[in-house]
Amino acid sequence: MLSRYLLFTALCASLASSQGRRVLNDGDDHGDPPFLLEQGWTALFNGPGSLTSWHGQDDKPLAWISTSGVTWERLLGPTRLDPNATPGDRLMNGPTGKVHNIVTNDKFGDVELYLEFLLPKGSNSGVYLHGLYEVQIFDSFGSTEKVKTSDGGAIYHKWINNQGVGGSAPSRNASRMAGQWQSYHIWFRGPRFDASGKKTENAKFLKVVYNGLSVQENVEIDGPTRSAMNLPEAATNPIMLQGDHGQVAFHNIYYRPLRPIVNR
Repeated sequence: MLSRYLLFTALCASLASSQGRRVLNDGDDHGDPPFLLEQGWTALFNGPGSLTSWHGQDDKPLAWISTSGVTWERLLGPTRLDPNATPGDRLMNGPTGKVHNIVTNDKFGDVELYLEFLLPKGSNSGVYLHGLYEVQIFDSFGSTEKVKTSDGGAIYHKWINNQGVGGSAPSRNASRMAGQWQSYHIWFRGPRFDASGKKTENAKFLKVVYNGLSVQENVEIDGPTRSAMNLPEAATNPIMLQGDHGQVAFHNIYYRPLRPIVNR
């Protein structure tokens, strides 16, 4: 029975490809994700019911959808993703890639976050820890220029006097080709405050592992990065995913309280 199922799956994939469509599956050379290897992880999104754990930024309508799969339209160029009509365990910002950002209902302090994401060519998104500090998601694959704070794997910059200020470029270009699933594993330590509410320590990205490669270590963030939520820095805040800069799909979004870093 299993061999028949595998044959059927292969035939479906071949047919989709021959018609100019490629079904994009998860798990491409990521190895076993940490939530399968270690205890203490909680899913932030693992199916249609998980949408109730999120809301639109600034209480705008929640236009993100759950889908059982994503298809890349070859005939229209590698710049478009189509979600399956059936709800499932992928989270996507719809067919246009121009929807309001999505925010968790829960708030987090020091946190370890793992997620997988998929971009079409030229697209752009980001994951905001505490809704304020962005780890950039961008199609940087194949770039021969020096990596910047706008590239995939970067801690994004602030925007002051119409120019980018600060941020942290990734230590290398670890981006995969558009149309492949990619992953972030992020260790984040929130800002510290004294009894009067005065900030005593900045937020810090202890480590960011991008597609299995370390790209950030011990990066302090002295304030919100560009396009952050309109929130004060605090001991706890939500997680936000950017949805208005192009299509993006997410899969296997898991978190747990911050623990000691395992060398990678």
